[in-house]
Amino acid sequence: MTSRQRIRALIARTTADRTGFWLGNPHPDTWPILHRYFGTRTDEELRLKLCDDFRWLSPQYLEGTYRHPEGKGLLDVWKRKRSLGEAGPLGQCETVAEVDSYEWPEVRYIDPGPGVRLLQAAGHHYRASGFWMPFFHDVTDLFGMENYMVDLLARPDLVRAATRHVCEFYEAANERFFAEAKGLIDGLFFGNDFGTQRGLIFAPRHFEEFILPWIERFAAQAHRHGYQVILHSCGSVHDIIDPLISAGVECLHPLQAKADRMQAEHLAREFGGRITFFGGIDTQEILVRGTPREVKEEVRRVRDLLGPHLIVSPSHEAILPDVPPANIAALAEAAAG
Repeated sequence: MTSRQRIRALIARTTADRTGFWLGNPHPDTWPILHRYFGTRTDEELRLKLCDDFRWLSPQYLEGTYRHPEGKGLLDVWKRKRSLGEAGPLGQCETVAEVDSYEWPEVRYIDPGPGVRLLQAAGHHYRASGFWMPFFHDVTDLFGMENYMVDLLARPDLVRAATRHVCEFYEAANERFFAEAKGLIDGLFFGNDFGTQRGLIFAPRHFEEFILPWIERFAAQAHRHGYQVILHSCGSVHDIIDPLISAGVECLHPLQAKADRMQAEHLAREFGGRITFFGGIDTQEILVRGTPREVKEEVRRVRDLLGPHLIVSPSHEAILPDVPPANIAALAEAAAG
């Protein structure tokens, strides 16, 4: 099987020749360390050496994707903020009309070209694409995290209005992108971090009211175009996996292995066979402090529990410089074995 065929089969929960493997998206400071160890010069050369099956090719952050005449970004409020708790531009809004009057991004400034060209160079690897759509983070940035959490209870109409503006933009942006990328995309990969180490960042009822309908809508859009649906969320998201499956999510990433009830044993027992698992190799302890032998044993253990429909990958994609390259080699070797 090609990598593209393998990952497609795993997410569709049909027969594949083996589990899949994704290196993840290492932190910029990590790449030079990996290149020195593996004797590679480019990111793609390293991925090929490790038999990496998966390519994350989102257009969202590519230069030229959003061509505002004044050089403005999509929703770059976070660039001007010093902390999550700092109030954003919607933090002082009192009415829906004030939210509506904010200068929202416009789809007419979207240029699909950079993203399409990236997809065209992906070879026989699985192409995970589409706008990343971190709409929960966008909205919390616009309000400020503390204001957002208060307004879920105090002024839910404002949160609902801002979420609608952000999500309708992403939906329209993806529709424009998908129209130009026909045949080049395998799966929609998008993400928001809904979990902490111990549980959800908000009440499940708030997730179901403010977040889940948009995930369902994005999944339906992807399925209309023939794409699989992969959702990213760090943290303990155990309590919302069933609703995510019902909403059309076919694959869950990254399985933060040390978060509450996200251990492979729990996931296999409660959700095995109903969703493809992606990740799960602990980046808090095993990959940082373990030996290559221990890493291989952990990959085999997780694969025995979560397989056969598993894509092996670190439990956080942004591999930090404290992960020994020998452990990355062991991770890739065990995934292919």
